[in-house]
Amino acid sequence: MDCSIMPTGVPGVVSIQTTDFFYPLVEDPYVQGMIACANVLSDLFSLGVARCDNMLMLLASSRDMEPDDRKKVTKEMMRGFNDLARKAGTLVTGGQTVLNPWPIIGGVASCVCPADGYVDPFSAQPGDVIVLTKPLGTQLAVNAHQWLHQPERWAKVDGVVTREEVLRAYALAMASMARLNQNGARLMRKFGAHGATDVTGFGFLGHAQNFAAHQTAAVDVVLHTLPVLAAMPAINKVVDFKLLEGFSAETSGGLLIALPPSVVAAFVAELEGLDGWPVWVVGDVVDGSRTARFASELKVLEI
Repeated sequence: MDCSIMPTGVPGVVSIQTTDFFYPLVEDPYVQGMIACANVLSDLFSLGVARCDNMLMLLASSRDMEPDDRKKVTKEMMRGFNDLARKAGTLVTGGQTVLNPWPIIGGVASCVCPADGYVDPFSAQPGDVIVLTKPLGTQLAVNAHQWLHQPERWAKVDGVVTREEVLRAYALAMASMARLNQNGARLMRKFGAHGATDVTGFGFLGHAQNFAAHQTAAVDVVLHTLPVLAAMPAINKVVDFKLLEGFSAETSGGLLIALPPSVVAAFVAELEGLDGWPVWVVGDVVDGSRTARFASELKVLEI
């Protein structure tokens, strides 16, 4: 679902791989490189695979930049990507670089492990509890930050949100997107998670729907809580990114994990202690027909 899982020529051993890339989201190219690395690795982490054996980098330098600017930006993106890869315990050993009208950065993450060395993403059961490990609203936060420098666009939300609120949300979004989901992956195996996905381009409900559609058991995912960066719901009312409908894209978002109810409190407490960020109980797994929906009373929790 999030990764390619293929048997190898060695009995009982599988190869797990994923790839992704995207365009600049933030002003700091170093942080952009970190976000790109975290985003690629999250697909592995959503399978409870906390180890990455190797990474490749996919890179495009902007041919439309001045040569000195291009050199600085490209170098910093690469440095951010490499630094976070090392923090995750892996290395970038190769890749591909091209010239392009705008910068691009991403990569490939690979792991070889025993056939039982990952968490089956299709095993959610009725009664499971759904948790989310990062806040939502990153797309709105980075766009609102860009609007600070675009008077016509800023005029649409001026009075709805303050510059200080946008700067706070932008800072939190950068920190969240650049944060690894690695500890969550480790704890998925420790606490016997029944599957997970990472919340990225399809949005909160979009990924929950994809997760539910592939379950072995006939279950539904019912989401009751929407943890979002503060002030983003107000902006969404003016410039609709479908945040409150669950379809606003996220980058390097959190893990959406199905856990047995008996372990939820311990899982949340341990992950919050390791990462220093809140973790939210956001939904339930119930008998159903392999779909996801919002509860009739949805709680929007501003972070």
